[in-house]
This record gives sequence, C-alpha cells and structure tokens, in this order.
Amino acid sequence: MVPEAASLLAVLKQNFGFDAFRPLQAEIVADALAGRDVVALLPTGGGKSLCFQLPAVVRPGLTVVVSPLIALMKDQVDALDVAGVPATYLNSSLDPDDARSRLRGLRERRYRLLYVAPERLMTAGFLAELRGFDVQAIAVDEAHCISEWGHDFRPEYRRLADLREVFPTAPIMALSATATEKVRADIATSLRLRDPRCYVASFNRPNLLYRVEAKVDAMGQLLALVERRRGECGIVYAQSRKACERLAERLRESGASAAAYHAGMEAPARARAQEAFSRDQVPIICATVAFGMGINKPNVRFVVHHDLPKDIESYYQETGRAGRDGLPSECLLLFNPSDAAKQAHFIDEKPDPAERARARAKLAEVVHFAESADCRRAALLAYFGEAREAGSCGGCDSCLSPRERYDGTVVAQKLLSCVLRIRQKSDVAVGLAHVAGVLVGADTEKIRRLAHTELSTYGIGTEHGRPGWLAVGRELLRLGLLRQTDDSKFPVLEVTAAGREALAKRAPVLLTRAVVAPAGPAAATVAIACDEALLETLRQLRKTLADARDVPAFVIFGDVSLRQMAREYPVDAASFRRISGVGDRKLAELGAAFMGAIAAHVAAHGKQPWEALPAPPPPPPAVRKPLNDTARESLRRVREGASVEAVAEARGLVTSTIWGHLATAVETGETVALAGVVTPEQEARITEAMAELGTENLTGVLERLGAGFSYGQVRLVRAVRAAAR
Repeated sequence: MVPEAASLLAVLKQNFGFDAFRPLQAEIVADALAGRDVVALLPTGGGKSLCFQLPAVVRPGLTVVVSPLIALMKDQVDALDVAGVPATYLNSSLDPDDARSRLRGLRERRYRLLYVAPERLMTAGFLAELRGFDVQAIAVDEAHCISEWGHDFRPEYRRLADLREVFPTAPIMALSATATEKVRADIATSLRLRDPRCYVASFNRPNLLYRVEAKVDAMGQLLALVERRRGECGIVYAQSRKACERLAERLRESGASAAAYHAGMEAPARARAQEAFSRDQVPIICATVAFGMGINKPNVRFVVHHDLPKDIESYYQETGRAGRDGLPSECLLLFNPSDAAKQAHFIDEKPDPAERARARAKLAEVVHFAESADCRRAALLAYFGEAREAGSCGGCDSCLSPRERYDGTVVAQKLLSCVLRIRQKSDVAVGLAHVAGVLVGADTEKIRRLAHTELSTYGIGTEHGRPGWLAVGRELLRLGLLRQTDDSKFPVLEVTAAGREALAKRAPVLLTRAVVAPAGPAAATVAIACDEALLETLRQLRKTLADARDVPAFVIFGDVSLRQMAREYPVDAASFRRISGVGDRKLAELGAAFMGAIAAHVAAHGKQPWEALPAPPPPPPAVRKPLNDTARESLRRVREGASVEAVAEARGLVTSTIWGHLATAVETGETVALAGVVTPEQEARITEAMAELGTENLTGVLERLGAGFSYGQVRLVRAVRAAAR
C-alpha cells in the first residue's frame, strides 16, 4: 500500500531531486508498494530505474535488481550513493576483500538495493545466502532478454523463473525499453508473474531527430556530423570489428577524440574504452552492438548507424541511447541496399528454415523503414503497436524534407511483367536480384541457362541500372504489388492479386525517389537556452568534482540541471533546490560549490535576461493493454452487485487489485457505475481534492483525503470522470 506517513512526491524530491513523476511512474511505484507484480515498458530515458529505486527507499528490506552489465551496475550505484541511497553491487569486477565487505553489509542490512548479474544470482550458494538478506522485492531490468522472441535473448535469463519459488512473497517488476506485445506476454509467463499489471508508456521520443541518408561517402558524412557537433558525445555503430577500428582511427586522424569497442578486444581494453566514454574523456565511441545495452550515459547527443541494424527493435534501442536527458539529439542511419544484401547472405546460411524466415522478415522491415518516404517516427511507433496523429512530426527527414513522389506506372509494369514472364518461361521462381538482372540485360550464367535472354522483358530497363530496379522492386513489395515468399532456401518473388490487377488495368502507380545524401547540413536542434559561458564553467566544476569522487560527470549533475542553473542563476539554497535533479543530499554536499561558481560569474559578468521557460508539452498518452480475462471477471461481478471487498474475498485477491481492475476497465472503454462502489460523499471529497491538487498527483490527493480512502478508489474516480468528458 502507498505509505500515508510521507508523500511519495516529497521522497522523490528529497532523494532524487525531481518535483514530479514522469508518465506512469507514479502508478508503477504505487503498484510496487502494494505488492503487485508489474511489467513496465518505458522508453529509454523514461525513468525505468526510479520505478524500483523509489519503492526501495520507502519500504524496509532489500530490493534485488537483476542487471546484465557490470558498467550499468556501477553507474547506478554511484548515482544512488551521491543521492544518499544505500546501494551496492556484486560482480566479477570486485576483488575478494571488497566482495566480502559488501556481503557483510548485506548481512547487517545496511543496503536498500543490491544489483547483481543473473549468472551470479542463480547459483545455488548465492541464492541460499540471499534468503537471509530480507529480500522484499525483485526487479528484472532488460527483461526482454528472457524472451526468445526478443531482439537480445540471453539463455541465462530463463533461470530467473525460479525466483518465484525461492521468494514466493516478493513482488517482481520486469522492465524493458523495447518489447512487442508477444515479448511482453512471454516475459510475464517466463518470470511466472501473478496477475501482473502491465504499463506501456508511449514509445515516442520527441527530442530525437531521425534521419536516413544514402551511404555515398560514409566517412565524409560521419565527419560532417562530428564537425557540426564538435565536443559532443556520440555513438557510431558498425557491423564489423574491423569497421569499428577503422572508423575510430579515421576520426582521430581528423582531430576528433574517439575509441573503438567490440567483442574482439581484450576485456581490460573494452573496460577502459567504456570508462573513458562514460566519463567524457573520449566523447565518441565506435562500436559493434556488443556495446550499449543498459548504457546509463544521459548526454549522448548523436547515434550513427554506419551499417544497417538487424531489426527495428535493435534500431529503436540503439538510437534510444541518444538524448536520455530529454535534450535534443539526433540519430543518423546511413543506408546502402548492398548492406541489406550482405546481411541476407548471412541469413541464408542459417540452417533452421524458421529462423531464416524470421530473420528475413525482420531485415525486410528495416529496409522498408530506411527506404520509406513516410514519417520515421510514425513507423517506429506503429511497429510497437502505437499510433500517432497524422501530419508532420517535425523531427525526421521525411517530415522536414519530404522526398519527391513520381509516376512510376511504366517502371512498375516492366518489373511486374518481367516476374510473370520468367514464371511462364521456366516455371521457376527467382529473387529480385535475378529480375533486375533480366531487366538490365545482364549476361549471367543463370540467365543464359534459363534462356531468359529470350524474354520480351530482357534488357528493357537499361535506363535505370540494377540498383535502381532493386529499389523499385522493394517499393512494389511495400505497396503490396509484389510479395516475397520463403518457400525455398532463398526468398523468391511473386506478383500479388493486386499487382496482377494493376498490370491488367494499367492502374497508376505512385513511387518515391530513393533516399539521397543531403545537399547541406541537417537542421539544427536547440537545447535549453542559457548563459553558455556560465554553462562551460559549471561543466568544468562538475568534471573536477566527479574526478575527485571517481564517478562519471553525469552522476554529479546532468546537462539539464546545468543548463537550468546557467539560465536561472540560483545563488541561495531555496532557489538552488528548485533545479531539476537537486535533492537534499546533493544540496548539502554540492550546492555550495555550484552556487559559489554561479555567484562569482554573476559578479564578474552579470545576468543575461531570459524569458520564462515555456511549459513542457503534455506527455504522450500511454498505450493501454486490452482488458484481460481476470479484470473482466472482476468487472462482471461488480456489475452484478457485489462489493469490491466481496469480489476480493471470493477471488482470493486483495482489494487494491479489484480497484485496479475497475480503473483499468474504465480506461479501456468499459463503463463502471461509481454509485455501486463509491459513496456520493467519497466521490465528492475525491473530486474536490483532485480539483485542488490536479488529476496527475494522485498520491497528493490520497494524502489530502486521509484515512478511509484508497489509491484504487481515487484512480477509479479519476478514470470515470475522464471518460465522461
């Protein structure tokens, strides 16, 4: 149950320095404190960690956090330590004396959070010892790793299902930034969650600019971006280890500070590269996908995909490492169809037909995304089952610089006819590359062997060249005039019924020009306007303090906090505490140094006049799950006249669960008669409190109401009133 003695908002500010929750955080925290199992899907930068960290501060006992990466554990524990929250981690990076010291602290109940890798956690000896540490809750980060349908499946995660038997009363929270509906269901099943509440925040990252460019001079295009963002931090993803080394070397030759990171490096060298990047000593890292999962660095300003990612989920998660602090950042994908061909070659070597088919489908989705002229943001959101309003998103190349559409009726007829002629001639199915070869009149062994030089469509498309026809073919696949089947080891083309109809009726076909490299620089992105000279002073102070504490700079304060300081010039404790990210511990230990630097700057240079910052845009709506069977059963019984308490007793559930079922039902479009579960006096008092404190501050509303009210009642009244508007 949400504690009544202290406001969660007060705890949020006191320990973490924030004045308000991000979307869905308050609901997730409330469920966690009520003992509910939760699946939380929040985008990178959406505040997943706070969902289990804040309950760990409030409740007694230990929260165990399953985390896959050593660097992530250290970063989060360092940040919690600076914030005054007792936390520790156990992993292979610790020497024996340090590990023993931390275990002693766990036995003495000195910590609220323990970060541990799944491999260590699930050993029999450690689990036995963990039983004596008063474990009250378990959080599984990067939970998509437990699902074979996820983009980063890790077999060691499967053993986490045993945690339910070892700690039967501890609620489990599963967290991820990327998971489709299928993966979410698999997470709940694999972790043996009990009637979990599933929260899915919007996958929209409005501060990210998405761009796709034709890869014509990859190094030149990369250097142009780095020059435009000189001094800023970025990640460059490449497919091969050799490419990572080459890119880092070329960047260094150009005067940029860059390091490589890949699985072929010795572990100490990888650790040094990641540490240097985390501490802003090396601002650019060139890496394979071995780098990045769980990266806790908030000030990454650009992510470049030098090569095509393997699937949309990977692309979304990798680009999501930019702009975690909410400041404007950009994501550039350099696209060349030949990259897709290389990946297709590796896919075709997979022995399992089902695995080949899945990999081909995922690759086709990425190519479709890269070549499409539609809004990039809308495409990403649609992949995760979320719709956005029509119109320009204002944050992708397709919306900012729409590509030209042209009448492609003739070229479509040529390609569709060629596919049909090949089948009629040889009764064989072929791939797109072969069709393109026939159209341009290529002289290959296969074309000669199948006598395709005799086709009427042989050589009728020399005006476009093979790459042009491949692009047209992919466009026709997207339009549904062609389809690609997996009946053989290699994908083959077929003309669909819609394609045959378009061919027979000579229906107009509108195509889009291929992606090209930009003629000029990309549109600039603007962060929080502030006194840039003061900002640089504060950055240097931050680095000095971080080095003294041996932690990354962002652990001291993030860029958002520094920019607010350089805009608002806080020189006393009251105004400094209003800065985002300033809690009681940071105010006490760091406030004097920063306020002193600000006062000295103001004395020497004065203040710049700033207008008040505009109000932040309203958060995007959460994407709600359809009502599940157990919630529907609770709704049925209440509609039949049973009280919430009676339903809970009959079903063996707690009343907070039934209240949650009713609120969720209303939020998904069902109707609930308040009069049957809430008295008119209760409804009036709840409504009055919400009018005074706002509908987002349910914790504050509950505190204002006092004894006799529950979080579930307040949430239900809010849902019913919102549905009535």
